[in-house]
Amino acid sequence: MILGILSDTHGDYEIATRAIRLLREHGAKRLIHCGDVGDERVLAAMAGMPSTFTFGNNDWDHDELEQYGNAIGIDCVQFGGGLLLDGKYVAITHGDNPRTVARFCEDPQTDYLLTGHSHVRQDKRVGRVRWINPGALYRAAVKSVATLDLATDTLEFIEVPDE
Repeated sequence: MILGILSDTHGDYEIATRAIRLLREHGAKRLIHCGDVGDERVLAAMAGMPSTFTFGNNDWDHDELEQYGNAIGIDCVQFGGGLLLDGKYVAITHGDNPRTVARFCEDPQTDYLLTGHSHVRQDKRVGRVRWINPGALYRAAVKSVATLDLATDTLEFIEVPDE
């Protein structure tokens, strides 16, 4: 399965829509939003394919976002959670809480940790955990998203041009 990973849209649904189109073109079969969604319209752009999101430190309307996501078939893991996909445990949190990040990095079942928050793309290992940040679609020198092929462990960062 190829995951499409995005983060830090901060309500800019137009660039989120362009980014999601690029992720689909690169084979994404499931979307993961790593927080700072910012607007229900970003979730609406994710609708139509399996999707999951977490809250970020700039998501103030938790109840509304979660209820809207549930209404359109998008899962919310609140401030952090995980999914078992193709035999891999994928943890998702925004990245603004060091204790949550550490908990996932220390959890022996975690294969991947997907975060946002820093607005800087990242691919590093912490022990056996591959920690990935796709970058940001808002206030980033280079706007980016990423795809992760769980079958081959292949990560690709994709730049999202301003239009």
